[in-house]
Amino acid sequence: MLRWKDGAPIFGARGLTRRGVLAAGTAAVAMPALLTGSARAANTPKRGGHFVLALGHGNTADTLNPATWENQFTNCLAHAMHGRLTEIAANGDLVGEVAETWEHSSDARTWRFTLRQGLTFHNGQSVRPDDVAASLNYHRDPDVASAAQPLLKDITDLTVDTDGITIRLLNGNADFPFLLADGHLVVVPSSEGKIDPNAEIGCGAYRLDRFDPGVVAKFSRYDGYWDDNRAFFDSVEVRASVDAAGRQAALLTGEVHAIDRVPLDTFELLRQAPGVAVMEVAGTQHFTFPMQCDMAPFNEPEVRRALKCALDRQDLLARVLRGHGTVGNDSPITPANRYYNDEMPAAEYDPDRARHHLKKAGYDRLSLTLSVADAAFQGAVDAAALYRENAAAAGIDITVDRVPSDGYWTNVWRNRPWCASYWGGRTTEDSMFSEVYQSGVPWNESDWSNERFDALLLQARAETDVSTRRTLYFEMQDIVRRDGGSVIPLYANYVFARRDSVATPAEIGSNWTLDGSRCIERWWFA
Repeated sequence: MLRWKDGAPIFGARGLTRRGVLAAGTAAVAMPALLTGSARAANTPKRGGHFVLALGHGNTADTLNPATWENQFTNCLAHAMHGRLTEIAANGDLVGEVAETWEHSSDARTWRFTLRQGLTFHNGQSVRPDDVAASLNYHRDPDVASAAQPLLKDITDLTVDTDGITIRLLNGNADFPFLLADGHLVVVPSSEGKIDPNAEIGCGAYRLDRFDPGVVAKFSRYDGYWDDNRAFFDSVEVRASVDAAGRQAALLTGEVHAIDRVPLDTFELLRQAPGVAVMEVAGTQHFTFPMQCDMAPFNEPEVRRALKCALDRQDLLARVLRGHGTVGNDSPITPANRYYNDEMPAAEYDPDRARHHLKKAGYDRLSLTLSVADAAFQGAVDAAALYRENAAAAGIDITVDRVPSDGYWTNVWRNRPWCASYWGGRTTEDSMFSEVYQSGVPWNESDWSNERFDALLLQARAETDVSTRRTLYFEMQDIVRRDGGSVIPLYANYVFARRDSVATPAEIGSNWTLDGSRCIERWWFA
């Protein structure tokens, strides 16, 4: 058995780090995280104060059920109040959270996690191996239809003992502990092998005091939390603030202390504003236009290829992202991923080639409707308008259907034939592909299916040789680029901002916005 403690090796074994043999983590942040504002990073943390965070996300349909979490509002809520077995550190390495150590068999099919001693839930109850097992089994239940179900699909047996759990897999998975850091896989109290999915109790740094879906969540620090190097704010308020102008105004006036999704059209003005620090990291975030491949005309691969040729990505990068990112290549694996395929032909705007693909599909012209709201991603409506202009030259007439932001993820995403979406936070290629591109999984947003891709996914998951794994993931990315059901035009940097009264660590996480969605735990008042 190979063994680790908090992501670091025991007995000289190599740890599951971003740079280790078994890792597939996020690459190092490519730019300084702190771009402007007073320098308040890496100060000695101190406790106190009420922190207010405004997010450009949130739905009135949001719940506390971890199987249903789908936006950054619930993501931040989940990180504040809950714990998972493992955690992605700010530098991209894997560390322990509820689990303190773990070990695996030589074929990576059997994993044992020893729990951290002394952990308690917010009601004072000890965190037990039974709670961990019940929490994971909840997502394995096919009747639950959890977004995290594909990550746990290979589990054949899960047993508990006095201080941990042992998990056996059908196939070896070198990335398995990384998958257990997924935001949905939180540990909650259990009774007789079952959990209450809507429980207001976790084992995280903050206790939930109030939850108004799509409006606000309020927290107070849990004094029984195990890590003295976290949870510096006395209390926290997270607001759903989809309106970008209102979110920025609240930051400028000091009504809130931090925001995500900085409006890029006013980036320079905000960067020069007194008392404000704008922050930017390159990570795994990407914007998509998923097509429902089980509906005509998107069931025709040639139509999908035509739409991928009918968009001027460089123009989109300049006018929507204003340079805060890179051009996407119709694959969800970004330059921040370890096995990013930089050998694929770059996607180019080519109306003539788009017409060629249309003709192969039997169309001279094509009329489509693209449903969008800025809830999907900042600038989604403008991006759709540019797409309409670009595609017209290829004989594709796009009607932009601007829908309400509230309820977008419930009423539009996966319910309309063609819409806008965004993704981020998946540290490994296996996690991204398993959750969103594997045939039949709940979050396969385009209902795309490819037998060769599915076979390669299983093969790559069990492969521990880095060179072989790289080859497999390269081919999978090329399959998605050529045949996949999503146009992926942009890899977007995370751009967020804080008042300079707020201090941060020297290293900022890039696996999600706002320091890996953990600003509530990691930041403090200077």
